[in-house]
Amino acid sequence: MQYSRRFSIGLVINPFAGIGGAVALKGSDGEQTRQKALALGATPKANQRVSTALRELKQLADQVHFITAAGAMGADVLDALGFSHDVVYQPSAEQTEASDTQAAVTAIQQHRPDVIVFAGGDGTARDVYQVIDDEQLVLGIPAGVKIHSGVYSISPKAAARVIENMVSGGLSSVRYADVMDIDEALFRQGTVKAKRFGEMLVPDELQYIQAVKMGGKESDELVLADMAAEIEERLDDEHLIVGSGSTINAIMQDIGLANSLLGVDWVHDGQVLAQDLTEAELYQRVTALPQGQVKLLVTVIGGQGHVIGRGNQQLSPRVLEAVGRENLWIVATKTKLKGLDGRPLRIDSGDEALDHAWSGMISVITGYHDEVVVRIEAVD
Repeated sequence: MQYSRRFSIGLVINPFAGIGGAVALKGSDGEQTRQKALALGATPKANQRVSTALRELKQLADQVHFITAAGAMGADVLDALGFSHDVVYQPSAEQTEASDTQAAVTAIQQHRPDVIVFAGGDGTARDVYQVIDDEQLVLGIPAGVKIHSGVYSISPKAAARVIENMVSGGLSSVRYADVMDIDEALFRQGTVKAKRFGEMLVPDELQYIQAVKMGGKESDELVLADMAAEIEERLDDEHLIVGSGSTINAIMQDIGLANSLLGVDWVHDGQVLAQDLTEAELYQRVTALPQGQVKLLVTVIGGQGHVIGRGNQQLSPRVLEAVGRENLWIVATKTKLKGLDGRPLRIDSGDEALDHAWSGMISVITGYHDEVVVRIEAVD
């Protein structure tokens, strides 16, 4: 089937991508993990992320045609938004698997779309990579817990801008970007082991496509010790939500407190009171205390600049609102900030209004009594 008069877009959604994030499961791979996440009250949000992107393209509805899979893998979103589309793959069960993603991409490729858009995390990117043609242009919409791969846009709306540029003929250059993933079993045990699996062809829109996450722990022990001293001095009677990341892990170790590395912990009065909390547990604890008594400690993802929305989905919009922007403590080395090459820090909580409200200039702790002011922006 040829679509000579319309820009053709393949669409594949992993409906369960990111479902484990808010309930502290650190991933969504595997049927047992998804079932556990659902049992804990998690709700699938991948379709919502795709809807956010495609609503930005409504003005182009008469210029685009989608080729997709049935149900939650694509057709449901397109039906709801009124986009023209053909369904070329039907999953056999409601809970889709990696094999469904691969089968859907394979079926869509037969129709030679101008670009295949897929929504998920690093596991989904790996699934697509397994069957994608070398010369097929792809673009990922971030919807998973783990987003290390360079094939994703920095946000759903950023994906829409890339597609809009292509539809209008304003985008001509492309590049190959890395497909990365980590071992989820080791990830849940506190070990980050990332691996490059290959590369896929993506639009070369660097302001909209995220950089591959920089790996490895900070090596400058003096800087980390200085930041640890600053955090320890700031703590009085406050309760502290401790985010994830190797920088924060090193700070916590320097203070002498245990840290789950990849989860979200709760500290008060020099003790770790709870580890690896879910979104619901965090919200219950925050709202039980007066406003201002809870501080939130987070760090910056190297190479990307994300502060909220990558690997810490437990920090939901309602948790963030309950904490308050004025109680946010961001820690990062100056080397990491310089590595952003002038790009702002990023917030992608899933709530557009909150993200914009939290945008603006903000202080980042870079050492003992040492701060720099940088800009944080919503990932529109």
